Amino acid sequence: MASLLDSLERSRLLKDREAARELLNPAEPPHVALLRLGDAGLLEGGLTVAYGVRPDELVGPLTLAMGGAARRFKVVDVRERPVLELHILAGETSERWEVEDLWALVHNLNDLYREVADVRAVAVLGEWNDALQLLCVDKRALPKLLREHFFEPRNRDALERMTEKR
Repeated sequence: MASLLDSLERSRLLKDREAARELLNPAEPPHVALLRLGDAGLLEGGLTVAYGVRPDELVGPLTLAMGGAARRFKVVDVRERPVLELHILAGETSERWEVEDLWALVHNLNDLYREVADVRAVAVLGEWNDALQLLCVDKRALPKLLREHFFEPRNRDALERMTEKR
């Protein structure tokens, strides 16, 4: 796993190389190792979101991890029926979002901040140990990261489109 750890360090995504080295299984595919590292809290910008967490409960921790202008994101109102709806305020933008799950929240936040340089993109790494693994990545590092063999986010298409617009 040395090459994975080297790549993560070069990308400034690894918190503790020694802890990561002890945790990893060399027989695992690299994208699985990335999930394991996320679950252990060893990825910079990583978030582990337990099943059952609602989108309105994830907004605060996620926008904090995204940084920059996303830290000023506000949820003005939450409606639960028929589908969870968030009334949001982001700068001068006021919108109502139907977010039936966490994936929809990630999609909407990435879309809202796609052209804001100081806000990190959110990659959906996948599921591990009954939790969704997310990784907030600096947009300037995203094109290189998307070429890495270990980086197989579930929302790759959206992240690639994000890099094309820059």
